[in-house]
Parts: sequence; structure tokens; C-alpha cells
Amino acid sequence: MGKTFEVIDDRMTEWLAAQPVFFVSTAPLAADGLVNCSPKGNRREFAVLGERTVAYVDQTGSGIETIAHLRENGRIVVMFCAFEGPPRIVRLHGTGRAVVVDSPEFAALAAHFPGGTGVGVRSIIVVDVCRISDSCGYGVPFMAFSEHRPTMDKWSARKGPEGIRAYWSEANGSSIDDLAGLPFT
Repeated sequence: MGKTFEVIDDRMTEWLAAQPVFFVSTAPLAADGLVNCSPKGNRREFAVLGERTVAYVDQTGSGIETIAHLRENGRIVVMFCAFEGPPRIVRLHGTGRAVVVDSPEFAALAAHFPGGTGVGVRSIIVVDVCRISDSCGYGVPFMAFSEHRPTMDKWSARKGPEGIRAYWSEANGSSIDDLAGLPFT
């Protein structure tokens, strides 16, 4: 039986941080708009900032759906599930915003991520959580975690800061539903 929680306590914070992957879902307001769900590797790139505030490092990607949807309407859910140990799914529903690398508040937020914010990071997504819930997770399979892929970091390093910004201009200016993406592309 699922439960809801008033806050993200220390025990849940520890559990969230231990999960090697989480999922982020957003949607545009348009009825015919496409819902987006993105997997995120958690290389110490997720942080609980307060009892009802979380954030994660947003790496450069081929799309810009999450940022575009957040700019349009702010709705977001972050989901974690246990692939090892006791079954559990945790969902954090809320309102999010993207703090892009050029923002004055980016450096202060980046300090929360011991995993770092390398050249491929385009923003930090901050979520004000309005609903914290868990459910059984009985349907989630056991899967052994091996390691995080180094591909994104290597790709970003090869491109360098100027190449990454050129890529943002080329690929991250608007979403697949033609919503505004990165504000500085």
C-alpha cells in the first residue's frame, strides 16, 4: 500500500541518493503535445536541498523537452525505483525550473553536487515538491548495477565549452513540440 509523506526526511534522502538511476517526466499543456520521460544516471547528481526541494544536474542531450516543458508550465515528476533490495518506488511531484549555467544562482546550486558539473552540464533542475509518495515496486525487476557510462563526459570533453554551446544552439533551441528550449541558444 502506497503512502504519502509531508517531507523528504533523512532516511528517504539516503535512499534516493543510493539509487543509480531516476526518471523525470514532464508534459506540455497542449492536448496533442508529447509527454516526455527521461532516464537520468545518478552519479551523485541528485540532491535533496530541503524538506520539499530537490535538484538534479541536467546534462546536455539531443533534446530539450524537460526544460521546454518547465518553461511553459513547470509541471514535473521525478521517480526513483529500487532495482536491488526491498521493492520501492518513490515519486516526487512538483513544480520545476531550470537554472542554466549562465544564471547567477548556478554556482551556488552546483556546490550541492560532489559529482561535479562538468562541461556538458547545461542546467540544474530545481523542483519544489508538492507531493511525496511511495508505492510497493513489486513489479520492478531485480537488476544489478554495473557502472555509469562515461560516454557523455567523453563526448562533452571532446567538444569543449565552445563546441557544447554550439551544440546547444543547434539542437536545444526548441522542443519537438516547438516550445522554447534553452534561453540563450
